Amino acid sequence: MPLVRIDHSDARENSTELASAVHDAIVHVYGIPERDRFQVITSRPAATIVAEDAGLGFERTDPVIIQIFTQRGRSDATKQKLYAEIAARLEAVGVAPEDVFIGYVENGPQDWSFGFGRAQYMTGELAVPGAAPAEA
Repeated sequence: MPLVRIDHSDARENSTELASAVHDAIVHVYGIPERDRFQVITSRPAATIVAEDAGLGFERTDPVIIQIFTQRGRSDATKQKLYAEIAARLEAVGVAPEDVFIGYVENGPQDWSFGFGRAQYMTGELAVPGAAPAEA
């Protein structure tokens, strides 16, 4: 159920491939349902994306910025596996590994509304991912 934002330069003409690569990585690593897909993809002028090296000693040429908003509770090792899987799948569609920048934000069930002004995880309309089902 992650919400994913993907920003890339308008020089890249493969928004659909980028979005699918990121989603497929999340499905593969987190085991979420295929149709549990919420993405916002933005193509913008390259000059509006600034992603310098942060002191790591490499240059980016055409960065793809990915923000993942999801429920807390996954291990650091699982997150590392996700980052590697995203980078590998994006490389397969033409994104250099040094151009992949991921920001990961965790929150709780009270922080999501899927419509109608209700927090469906809190109301019980949706099961909290990873939580055991409530007994009747």
